[in-house]
Amino acid sequence: MNTNILPSNRAVLAARIDPDAYTTGDESSGWVDMAVFENIQAIVCAGTLGASATLDAKLEQATNKSGGSAKDITGKAITQLTKASGQDDVQAIINCRSDELDTNNGFTHVRLTMTVGTATSDAGAVILGHDARYQPADGGGAVDISEVVA
Repeated sequence: MNTNILPSNRAVLAARIDPDAYTTGDESSGWVDMAVFENIQAIVCAGTLGASATLDAKLEQATNKSGGSAKDITGKAITQLTKASGQDDVQAIINCRSDELDTNNGFTHVRLTMTVGTATSDAGAVILGHDARYQPADGGGAVDISEVVA
């Protein structure tokens, strides 16, 4: 391990869904180029869910940064979070390796999509890029970071 590389360069904030009160529907992160990272970790943060609300999240793959031919990545979805189960203020994590993409058909990019059902709910998410192919990684400028303290 190179102690000169900051943890923020080893686990790079590659994409996000800003924390907010979301109405029912889908919210997606930006696309992450898996040519940059060997692995990613999507962290979904549920806040206070609305009455009878549900929160789903999944990873999708595409053939380019514009979302070409987007489709789900098999097995990369959380178990639905629900207000009825008392799942306010919980987190869920989805891990994904670059070799889990449909690379034979040219899929190279990943994004996270959260779906709020039934009622407006607080939620947010980040995608951390791990094991960058070249160090230090910067995430490709997909996220506006106001400050990194070393």
